[in-house]
Amino acid sequence: MAEWIYFLHTPREHFADTMTDEERTVWGAHFERLKKMHAEGTLVVAGPTLGPINTGITIFEAPDEATARKVMDEDPCITSGLAKGELRPFRLSLLRGR
Repeated sequence: MAEWIYFLHTPREHFADTMTDEERTVWGAHFERLKKMHAEGTLVVAGPTLGPINTGITIFEAPDEATARKVMDEDPCITSGLAKGELRPFRLSLLRGR
């Protein structure tokens, strides 16, 4: 299974500190989806960058680009229009404990 990374580009600086209730709801659905992917074993790692630019990073496994793109495109942050996604192939070279 190949590894993929997608970035969630938020709509403004300091997004994590200035989210509206609607945005928090969407990001909550995003997090629940990530927890499901983790339980299924396809999520490698996920989290936001900190500071003024809050880019979300998700590294996951998918068999091909079409499947990986579907995973990214179905993220609630993207389907809601609150974030733009950027998908790239990824190679996990080193990982602590592995």
